[in-house]
Amino acid sequence: RCAGRVEVFHSERWGTVCDDSWDFMDAKVVCRQLDCGVVISAPRRAYFGEGQGPIWLDNVHCTGTEAALSECRANTWGVHGCEHGEDASVVCSGNHRPSWHREHHGKPSHSPLALGFVSAFPVDLKLGSSEALRLVNSPHRCAGRVEVFHNQQWGTICNNGWDLKDAAVVCRQLGCG
Repeated sequence: RCAGRVEVFHSERWGTVCDDSWDFMDAKVVCRQLDCGVVISAPRRAYFGEGQGPIWLDNVHCTGTEAALSECRANTWGVHGCEHGEDASVVCSGNHRPSWHREHHGKPSHSPLALGFVSAFPVDLKLGSSEALRLVNSPHRCAGRVEVFHNQQWGTICNNGWDLKDAAVVCRQLGCG
C-alpha cells in the first residue's frame, strides 16, 4: 500500500514534514502527487516512525486541489517548532510504490523538489484504529460527519443509538480530545 512518513528532498537532503496543521487535504495532495490513489487518512505524531535529518516543512495548508505539495502554503523551508515525534504521514488507497519511494532512492535526478515516503511497517486498517475513521464536511479536523473506511470505501454510520459516549470514543481515536 502507498503509506508512510512524508519526506521531501530539498537542498540536496531528504527531510520530513511536521504534522502541525497536517490534515486530510494535505494528505490528498501527497497521494495525488505520488500517483497513489485517494487519501484514506493523514496520520500524525510520527505514526510510521520518526524521521532523521531536517524537518523541512511546517504548517502546511493545502486546499486539496494543488498538483504538488510544493504548491501549498507553508512556513519557509526549515522554519519549524517541531521534533521528529511530530512527523506527518499519509495512507493512500493505491497498492503500488510511487515513483519516489525514499527507501529505494537516494537523490532524485529530475526535480529540485521531490516527494516520497518511508514505510516503517505495513498498514492494516482496523475498525478500532484512527486510520479507519474520518470527519468530513467541516472546516475543522475535529468536527464533522463521522465516516468509516471498510471494504476499500468510505461510508457513514447510522445514528440509531448514537450518543455523546460514542462521539467521545471517535474524538479520542482521532486525537481530538
